[in-house]
Amino acid sequence: MTLAISSENFKKEVLESEVPVLLDFWASWCGPCKMIEPIVEELSHDVNGLAKVGKVNVDLEQSLSQLYAVMSIPTFIIIKDGKEVSRFVGYRDKAFIRSQLGV
Repeated sequence: MTLAISSENFKKEVLESEVPVLLDFWASWCGPCKMIEPIVEELSHDVNGLAKVGKVNVDLEQSLSQLYAVMSIPTFIIIKDGKEVSRFVGYRDKAFIRSQLGV
């Protein structure tokens, strides 16, 4: 299950997470975001317990988008031990995303 990441839960769910976190920066009006949404959802079930998958709505969470300098969407950022370890933009297949997560 994907988590809705907001400024309120970001520290607890992302920075303090004991497992890697995939952040999906998206918007409801973004075509490529809609195309990859089923893959992200499926991946969240596959990695449950090994990693977290969080979605950041760039329209609602502009401060988080600015914090990570997100310029295009979908942008995916992987956080481990509170630090960014990987970033990629655009549509990718599930195998690629999972390999980046390392689980």
